[in-house]
Amino acid sequence: MDIKSFQDDLIGWFVSEQRELPWRKDQDPYKVWVSEIMLQQTRVDTVIPYFNRFLENFPTIEALAYADEEKVLKAWEGLGYYSRVRNLQSAVKEVNEKYSGRVPDSPKEISALKGVGPYTAGAILSIAYGKPEPAVDGNVMRVLSRILLIWEDIARPASRKIFETAVRELISHENPSYFNQALMELGALICTPTSPSCLLCPVREHCEAFHEGVQNELPVKTKKKKQKNVQLAAGIFSDGEGRILIRKRPGTGLLANLWEFPTVELSLDFQRQRDQLAEHFEENYSLAPKIGDSIGEIDHVFSHLVWNIQVFSGQITGEISETPQLKLVTEKEIKEFAFPVPYQKMLKQYLEYKKADQP
Repeated sequence: MDIKSFQDDLIGWFVSEQRELPWRKDQDPYKVWVSEIMLQQTRVDTVIPYFNRFLENFPTIEALAYADEEKVLKAWEGLGYYSRVRNLQSAVKEVNEKYSGRVPDSPKEISALKGVGPYTAGAILSIAYGKPEPAVDGNVMRVLSRILLIWEDIARPASRKIFETAVRELISHENPSYFNQALMELGALICTPTSPSCLLCPVREHCEAFHEGVQNELPVKTKKKKQKNVQLAAGIFSDGEGRILIRKRPGTGLLANLWEFPTVELSLDFQRQRDQLAEHFEENYSLAPKIGDSIGEIDHVFSHLVWNIQVFSGQITGEISETPQLKLVTEKEIKEFAFPVPYQKMLKQYLEYKKADQP
């Protein structure tokens, strides 16, 4: 391959065809960092409004470092994978204290920050600081497996090194920022997972898979293990004043520190969903709630498991002792709390059910 010609074709295409994205307006390392964390496991179109809102709330490293975690989680609400934003805030605090608010520009220092893996480090160093560092994610591995005819399984962690070595050989030292962004953009717009648009590709003449006619067979990627199914029952309980009971999830584990409605994992006897929810409520709050019929069902897919939630509405009879982890809130106040997506869907179901139920 003529590397210089490949760089010129790729970067020339990016200059004329790149999408206008808010984090591309300047090369601020903080903005690049936030965008890259958001873009993990989330599509660009979904991220744009979240990015803009997040930057309005936390425009600088200092603002995010001193922000209340509850507000940070609320701003992230709906993006999922909440450990990403917790790690981001934790790393930003370290940057604020240790580096006077300036994102470090050395691979060693930036990689030591919490939640900053090789890809994020490479993206910040190349895009914001112009350092010729590889930023290899699934997108880039797909593109390069086709261009260089690499048959390694991209699902294997060890394969990343092969692709990082390849990027080090190919990357433009004059413009590493555009080179890495162009590879990412090519994967997003042209060299897509299925049916790549080879006839529109600016580097088609450099692509070995295209010449061999095997672009649809690459990349090689083994399937993940089957997700575990978890059956749950959840209740939206209101008191005599119409306030809704919410509780905070534990500080560690899945969806840590987010808010939810009382939820119980069901035993094999699915027939007793309401009873099991009532028992869970009594054990935890020493009160017997009145539980109505199911108002709906919600399926929510995580990377490693699937939740199937049966949703009930109910009334609380008796006094609930509020704590920092357990609150009774009005429908207006509930908007201030960060809920995971399945619980947002539940609340929507409940409000629609309640509206339909009113004469």
